[in-house]
Amino acid sequence: MIRQKGPMMNQMMFALSLGIGGMIAASDIAYGTPQCDTRDRVLAFLADRYGETRQSVGLAGEAAVMELFAAEDTGTWTITMTLPDGQMCLVASGAGYEVVTEELPARGQKV
Repeated sequence: MIRQKGPMMNQMMFALSLGIGGMIAASDIAYGTPQCDTRDRVLAFLADRYGETRQSVGLAGEAAVMELFAAEDTGTWTITMTLPDGQMCLVASGAGYEVVTEELPARGQKV
């Protein structure tokens, strides 16, 4: 795991928070209202309907948790956001999920 400190890390976290916030806003626009329910009910829905399990997790700002659920056998995926009040909201979903492990380029090397 790479640990970054200082202004660069703060800028990255700010940019990621804006990106997640934009996805939430986009889901509000696309669906009219956010699709949220209790965490237990959303987890059951993703497991029962799509066979998805949690693949990764991260913090979104200081108050929310972003999680990626996917089913490797079917390729479906869902991004959720759990809010401080315990509600879990569907942010985005799709198909074609696959696990990718790539080496990071050496520092200063162009990609």
